Amino acid sequence: MPIIGGLDIHRKQITFDYLDTVTGEVRRGQVSPADRAHLRAWLARFAGRDDVAFAMEGCTGWRYVAEELAAAGIAAHVGEPADTAFARGRKRHAKTDKTDSRHLRQLLAEGRLPECWIPPAQVLECRALLETYHDLRREHTAWIQRIHAVFFHQGAPALGEGALRTEAALAALREAAAVHLSPAGQLQIATDLDMLAAVEARMDTLRRQLREAARRLTGARVLADRLYGVGPVAGLAMTCWLGGAGRFSSSRKAVRFAGLDVTVYSSDGKRSPGHLSRQGPEILRWVVYEAGKTHARAAAPGHDYYAAVKDRTDGKIAALSQARKIIRQACHILAELGDDALTVT
Repeated sequence: MPIIGGLDIHRKQITFDYLDTVTGEVRRGQVSPADRAHLRAWLARFAGRDDVAFAMEGCTGWRYVAEELAAAGIAAHVGEPADTAFARGRKRHAKTDKTDSRHLRQLLAEGRLPECWIPPAQVLECRALLETYHDLRREHTAWIQRIHAVFFHQGAPALGEGALRTEAALAALREAAAVHLSPAGQLQIATDLDMLAAVEARMDTLRRQLREAARRLTGARVLADRLYGVGPVAGLAMTCWLGGAGRFSSSRKAVRFAGLDVTVYSSDGKRSPGHLSRQGPEILRWVVYEAGKTHARAAAPGHDYYAAVKDRTDGKIAALSQARKIIRQACHILAELGDDALTVT
């Protein structure tokens, strides 16, 4: 490539550093503010050229930058942030935006950039919906916990497991709040219930969108059909983060990508052994863990293995073991499908 460059992305500005390999000229500067319009105007200087490539880290903001580069006919390369930082080696000077953009340009020129896969637009949209749904699930749990905490903090009788599941149970909850809680506590409960209703309404809308997207995406349909415990949402998440031809050379790497691998001893003392690494997409770990728990059913094909692990350790470890198996199986299925897994019908 006659022009090779690096882009360091921040909320306020994008720092660029690019080299014209024909003339040897290096140009540096900033695009500010960092938005589509200003980036598109800056990229106009490369109009009509098909020999330009830029590298960037896969941090917040990479999506719109990669999209604008592609629209301008420029090759976009996204680097894995941790591996990109590791490739820098021991830090000898202060880390700045200029040095970061130069570092990315040098890695790309030398062919050492640890590249990430750039998903197609429909996969990025599904990922955004899945992440929003997961955020709402956590918010839903948090509001329920607040309700239980208010009752306990004011010494009211403990609420049962199904205290928030039916209209009758909610009516009984409001009556209990009026009897046992102070005015401020009653206001807390009323606020919590209003927020729960709003979150549940938005979750219902998103759940329908996700099921429709899973029904149309080939990989999600195949995973839901072939893997026990994998429903539309789980199949969609695994397809969006594990699908694509040549993504993983082995299923073990897919398990590591999901953050379900067990850590080992590290000499620097910062990493305790025997725990999950918890790296990678949190939504992916959640859906496969929930799928793994379904093997507690006697009719599940992996129930014997689940029961053996549970007897030896506990149910959580058993579900995690099944989750790893599901990731491996999904990786093999998606590898067979290749890019067809991401086709929309």
